[in-house]
Amino acid sequence: MIRIRRVYNTTFLRDRDIVAQVMELFRVTFPDVRDYAESIPKHLDNPVRYQYKTVLLAALGPKNTVSGFALIIHFPLVNYSLLDFIVVDPEIKARGIGSALYEAVREYTAASGSKGLFLESLPDDSRLVKDPRLLKENQKRLKFYEHYGVFPITGTAYETPIDEHPVPYLLYDPLPSPAKGAGKPLSAAELRKVVRTILTKKYGNLVSEEYIEMVVKSVKQDPVQLRPARYMKTDSQLKLSFTGKLEKPILLICSNHHGIHHVKERGYVERPARVDAIRETLLKENWFAETGARHFPESWLASVHNPGFIRYLRTVCMNMQPKRSIYPYVFPIRNQDKPPKDLSVCAGYYCIDTFTPLNRNAYGAARAAVDVALTCAEELRGGRRAAYALLRPPGHHAETKVFGGFCYFNNAAIAANYLSKDGPVAVLDIDFHHGNGTQDIFYRRRDVLTLSIHGKPETAYPYFSGYADEKGEGEGAGFNINYPLKEEAGAEVWLNTIKTALGRIARFKPLYLVVSLGFDTMRGDPTGSFGLGVEAMQEAGALLTRAALPLLIVQEGGYSLRNLRTGSHAFFRGIAKELLRK
Repeated sequence: MIRIRRVYNTTFLRDRDIVAQVMELFRVTFPDVRDYAESIPKHLDNPVRYQYKTVLLAALGPKNTVSGFALIIHFPLVNYSLLDFIVVDPEIKARGIGSALYEAVREYTAASGSKGLFLESLPDDSRLVKDPRLLKENQKRLKFYEHYGVFPITGTAYETPIDEHPVPYLLYDPLPSPAKGAGKPLSAAELRKVVRTILTKKYGNLVSEEYIEMVVKSVKQDPVQLRPARYMKTDSQLKLSFTGKLEKPILLICSNHHGIHHVKERGYVERPARVDAIRETLLKENWFAETGARHFPESWLASVHNPGFIRYLRTVCMNMQPKRSIYPYVFPIRNQDKPPKDLSVCAGYYCIDTFTPLNRNAYGAARAAVDVALTCAEELRGGRRAAYALLRPPGHHAETKVFGGFCYFNNAAIAANYLSKDGPVAVLDIDFHHGNGTQDIFYRRRDVLTLSIHGKPETAYPYFSGYADEKGEGEGAGFNINYPLKEEAGAEVWLNTIKTALGRIARFKPLYLVVSLGFDTMRGDPTGSFGLGVEAMQEAGALLTRAALPLLIVQEGGYSLRNLRTGSHAFFRGIAKELLRK
């Protein structure tokens, strides 16, 4: 099974391995310009230096074995793209990799907002190419592109030789689709800008300024004319549709078991409809690849939660009668070293409030939510750029050995701890309520930076934590940061606080960013009062993505179904647009 994934840079070991395979395949395929392979990681890691963006799409088989790749150059000043190289490993027997790669190139280029795609291909003219074998290869390549409605541009001096070797044709792909038809014709003015850009940026060390001016001035036909089909007999052979070959920018994983935890008492707002509303909204868009969660051993829970606490939740819930719930009502704050013997009374020993019940399905749903978060974390370690753990019950109020605030296990903290095996991790909580559980779990650690933007604890749950002077202890001193905001803080204050938090995260230099996401910050939520709108949520998604870190979003609160629909759509629209733009 071949999958095509964008590799952003060489920050991570797994991506460096993919790039190394790409470089070796490049050297084998293009021995005459093999030295160019050394510049591939430089182009990926430092686009500012080259004044254009290089995008690498890799066709990956089992164990991330590279079977082909495409390198795309995007020129931001003209907003057009150039397919620089497309290569398939000749040792791979499977057919269709080249088609899958080119379709992924078209899909990426169109989704990123590029006006069109240019590419170069050596001529299929026997007067220019004397080697029969090379001529046949060139004809095969141009026939391939014709099936996508891509033809050489005619009537220009682009093919003027600069030495004894033939110069490639310049081809144009307007990125047509059934939705928008054949695409807008290319104007002479646009082509002149693109030709100047390509010759200057790509061939500036090979051609003179006089040569560039000569080619640019040769573009006179308006609109630009393309060569008629030479190999394709009918338009019915055109491949107009985008076939979804490119891996979607955001992975979505939703627990299939969240619905079993359904507390039907009046006023209990943490309900299954929350997840269903978000999922139904988001899957209407083309930003998400959805997959199922994998099961992880309990040891990952025990790495952040007290084993006795885990054992208590499992024992109580598994032995509960159907449709019966235990609500904590006795809190042994005077003697925490000696918990009560009665399991129902003991609920208060492990809980921080009176409205988070234990019932037969609470443990199973919470355990499944942990699997969702850990699967997303594992996918990030495997090269995913963004993953969304759409789960319930939420988790950020669950501390090392207490539950509460609708939360049983701290999904975000468990995922962050899992990711911390690779290096430092930042956890940013943007739910309206303070992430007291995440703070408690990492309060004495310096390898996980915890930040929370929330309502002031004087007026917002959980009331006892979230103050600005809570900064960590021991090795963790200075690695816990709280940003308590007043009620009705508004979008400007909230977004500026996110920017401040991201500045601190940048100085920390984590490998991953975990975000505890709550839509209870939005106007009309029954539990929050920041009064945010969809514009703020979209900008928040964009800001978090600009941090240029692998991003794990873990669902927390938000209890207005309307806000869950509109807020989630806006937030992930901000992420998707930035991922495609970057």
